[in-house]
Amino acid sequence: MKLDKDKPIYHLHLVSDSTGDTLEHMAKSALVQFEGVQVKKHLWPLIRTSMQMERVMEDIKPFPGLVLYTVVNKEIRAELKRCCKKYNFPSVSVLDPVVNALTSFLGQKASNKPGLQYVLDADYFERMDAIQFSMAHDDGISPDHLDHAEVILVGVSRTSKTPTSIYMANRGIRTANVPFVPNCPMPEILDDEKDRFVVGLTVAPEQLINIRTHRLKSMNEAPTTAYVDPLEVRQEIRDCRRYCAKRGWPMIDVTRRSIEETAAYIISLYQRWQEERELKAGDGDTE
Repeated sequence: MKLDKDKPIYHLHLVSDSTGDTLEHMAKSALVQFEGVQVKKHLWPLIRTSMQMERVMEDIKPFPGLVLYTVVNKEIRAELKRCCKKYNFPSVSVLDPVVNALTSFLGQKASNKPGLQYVLDADYFERMDAIQFSMAHDDGISPDHLDHAEVILVGVSRTSKTPTSIYMANRGIRTANVPFVPNCPMPEILDDEKDRFVVGLTVAPEQLINIRTHRLKSMNEAPTTAYVDPLEVRQEIRDCRRYCAKRGWPMIDVTRRSIEETAAYIISLYQRWQEERELKAGDGDTE
C-alpha cells in the first residue's frame, strides 16, 4: 500500500529470532481493526545475538514506533528491553501470554528455542507430502487415486477449489479437487460406498459470471460463450448443488468468503467428521 506522506505514518517494528511469520500474521490480524491509519511495518527476522539486536535498535532509532517481538533467548530479550527503555520505544512480547498460559496448563516449562515450528520433523514432511498430493490431484487429475485424499472438493469452474486445496495442504491435509462440468461424467469413485469426506463449493451466479468474464479477458478470449451465459451458469450451479445434495455432502457458499475462511470452515467440518467416525468406531468396539 502506498503511503500518503501528508498524513501521520506510524512505524511498527517486528523483531524475531525466527522468520517473523508469526509476528506478521498477528500484526496483520490486529491492524485490520484500525481503519484510516497509515502503518509502515519493518520486519527484523533471525535476530539471534546481542550484537545483531544492537544493530537492529540502531536501525530502528530513525523510525521510532511500537516494537513487537518474539525472542526466546533471555540475554537477547534483555538487550531488546534495555534498548527499548533507553530510546523510549513501547514494546510487547506477543507470545508471552500464550506461553505462560500453556506453562501453567501443561505443568511444563517452555524449551525457549527459536524457530522450533520450522524443524524438519514428521509434521513438516507430512505437509510437504500433502502439498505434492494436492498439486498432483488438482482439477480432477488422477481420479482413480481419490481414495488417498483426506478431503475432496467438488464445484463448478472458478469456485476457488485449487487455492483452497493448496491452503489446506499447507495445513497438512491431503486435498483433491474435482470440477463439476455440465454433461461430463464425474469420477465413479465418488459414488462408491466408502465413507469419504467430500465438500461441495458453490457461489452466487453473478459473482461467478464476473470472475469467469475476467478470466476469459485475461486469456484474450471473447466472453460470449456458455461459460458466462447467465442462464447456463445458473443451471450449472443448480446441477452441481443437486449432485452434492443427493450424496449428502455439505455445501459451502464461497461468495463472501476468503480462501482462508473457506479452508478454516472445511477443516472444522473435517475434524468433526473424524471425531464422529472415532466415536462410532469406539461404540463398535464396546459391543
